Amino acid sequence: MLLGLKASTDERQIRDRLQYHPDVFEFHLTENDFTAAGWAHFLKMVTWVRSQVPTVVFHHPMRFRGQRNELAMNPTKYPTRYDFMMTSSIKLMNLAKKVNATALIHGGYRVDTPGDYAGWTDVAKAQDVALARMIAFAQEAPGHVVFENSISPIFRYGDPDFEARIMRWHLPLAYDTSHTFITLHGDNDRLMASLTNLKPLVRHYHLVDSMGKTHDSLPLSQGRIDWARMLPRLNPKASRIYEIGLKDQFNCEEMIASHHYLQKVAEELAAAKHPA
Repeated sequence: MLLGLKASTDERQIRDRLQYHPDVFEFHLTENDFTAAGWAHFLKMVTWVRSQVPTVVFHHPMRFRGQRNELAMNPTKYPTRYDFMMTSSIKLMNLAKKVNATALIHGGYRVDTPGDYAGWTDVAKAQDVALARMIAFAQEAPGHVVFENSISPIFRYGDPDFEARIMRWHLPLAYDTSHTFITLHGDNDRLMASLTNLKPLVRHYHLVDSMGKTHDSLPLSQGRIDWARMLPRLNPKASRIYEIGLKDQFNCEEMIASHHYLQKVAEELAAAKHPA
């Protein structure tokens, strides 16, 4: 079973993760990693990690100057944030192509201001803008970019009609299990339907538990997601990490505990399928 871990570009965090010999490593980036000094350090860390880990993912910065990096950003209303969003995304995709990694870009985050959907007053318009940019990015970096769901109405899974739009364009997807579970208010049946529906398009998973109410980022088994039902619905060709909220960013024990739990679930499923 794939072991996937996540860290910033901090050397202590990376060293902590590498001691477990992960199959997948995801860099959680910030805007500081796109300064001249930050980028030089990031490239060094990429070389280090790539020498030890088969699959590497670059998570695009979530914020710029304290505000969320919405893919659907209205350039007229938010020109500076839009410029950072686009230039940093392209820079990250170009690096992913160069080193055979994957750039992960959020399709949306969370609506902080009522009625303002990334600078648009209409959520449908924001969805159209986000999808158009995803299509362009997928063409720019085929095989090296994925788009993650959120709890934002701009880009969230769980709605069959919206999922049908995504599937028509064959977009390469990242699937955060907790985001969908929260969107669906803790409904495991609808979560399983969404996972099954999007399975062929998913290239990368964020495995994380939740109570289905808030963004709680729980270790597996500590929330309400039914992992025994979920495991067979994951695309076996996709990479995955455990995106768990850590008590200590220099100790990923909650991620490792989640991996051990999922291994146990897999063993129980196998035993039930092939009893002695």
